[in-house]
Amino acid sequence: MKDKTVYVCSNCGAEYSKWMGMCPKCGEYNTFVEEIRRRETGTGQKVASKQARVLRLKAAKSGDGDRIVTGISEFDRVVGGGIVKDSVTILSSPPGGGKSTLALAISNAAACQGLNVLYASGEESESQIKSRADRILGDINPNVWLMADNSMDNVIKAASKTEADMVIVDSIQTFSLSAFYPARAGNPTQTMECAGELVNIAKNGQKPVAVIIIGQMNKSDELAGLRSLEHLVDTVLIIDGSSEDQLRSIMATKNRFGSTGEMGFFYMTENGLMSIDNPSEFFITQRDEKELVSGSAVTVLKEGSRPIIAEVESLVSRSYTPYPQRIGESLKREQLNTLISILEERCGINLFDKNVVVKAVGGLKLREPAASLAVLASIASSVYNKPVPRGTAFIGDVGLTGEIKKVPSTESRIRELDRMGYKKVYVSFNWPKSSRLSFKTSIEICPVKYAGSVMRDIFGGGESKV
Repeated sequence: MKDKTVYVCSNCGAEYSKWMGMCPKCGEYNTFVEEIRRRETGTGQKVASKQARVLRLKAAKSGDGDRIVTGISEFDRVVGGGIVKDSVTILSSPPGGGKSTLALAISNAAACQGLNVLYASGEESESQIKSRADRILGDINPNVWLMADNSMDNVIKAASKTEADMVIVDSIQTFSLSAFYPARAGNPTQTMECAGELVNIAKNGQKPVAVIIIGQMNKSDELAGLRSLEHLVDTVLIIDGSSEDQLRSIMATKNRFGSTGEMGFFYMTENGLMSIDNPSEFFITQRDEKELVSGSAVTVLKEGSRPIIAEVESLVSRSYTPYPQRIGESLKREQLNTLISILEERCGINLFDKNVVVKAVGGLKLREPAASLAVLASIASSVYNKPVPRGTAFIGDVGLTGEIKKVPSTESRIRELDRMGYKKVYVSFNWPKSSRLSFKTSIEICPVKYAGSVMRDIFGGGESKV
């Protein structure tokens, strides 16, 4: 055996024979890690590889329908209806986001279906994991096997010994293979090789295994390690939400067995993550039939394939400083400033001396432009101290000209409003005419061209309250 020293960039994976301060490939500084590679002396012999089976694509079996349905509704939705039995899934989140909590819930749910589940942790001791399981699971299924070790060699042996149908590894950056010693755990080579071994376990034709890999995030809120890790696996799930937030959302950024961009919602309790099965009720304030408040407007957001009704709240107050505050807890400040400028110039509502605070109920992020018209309506409602009529909603982006722009999936958004009992919705004048002819609903649809027309129709004019 001959040893070879190489320097690997932990950011992009580029290899060089000597250490450098800056990686020539990606331009990052101080990212090189020393690795010792062992290589065989040249013998001139070639090892014959195993003959691979070749068959027609049409004759290949599809395993998409063979899924493990966990019963955790929001998780099953995001992965496409359940975990495919020979798939490899990465689950990642910021520290305290709930990835280990969710993984434990998944392991117990799968075990309750008669599957053998191996939960291997390289971060926590057996007692720590047991304490969390007692708190969030209650009745722990005996089919869940626990292993507190950071050796991937031992995980492979344990998966075979327990005849595991599902393997959960928490987290991949803490494991290492003895064949690549002295490279430490978390090293790009160790991480990729450990993940490769797990892929081999999952894709075993004799006994397919569902593998869930928990991955750590770096300070940029990205999956730690090489980008190749995301290419290697079938599904990448990201949990959005810090330890201070009650609301957590989970989104598939890659899914070979379903649609990407699908989103599920959970809220954190003392008993772990709980699915929000009807988000359209969760993100709306429940009020009495006759109770109306100013500063509130309703819109419909599209999260993945699902329309979700969301309530936008605004508070406008007089500013006693030269620079009024603009606070958007659920949207970017630049986006809020743009909408305030449109409201001033195109709708005739002066806000130059007023503080404006905007947020969405439940901590939902207003990422979609479709919420813009509702944001304007909620601010105007607070300015005039006049509530939006009950059962009224707003769907539309608003341009710098004050025109209301059409948004995708207007029909499905309106149907969700109709399902929840809303009576009237303002939409863009340009929403597809072909859809109007075949669209039947009990809700009153009001196509409008300008945002100013919507504000005058609902609030009229008059004096501001502040």
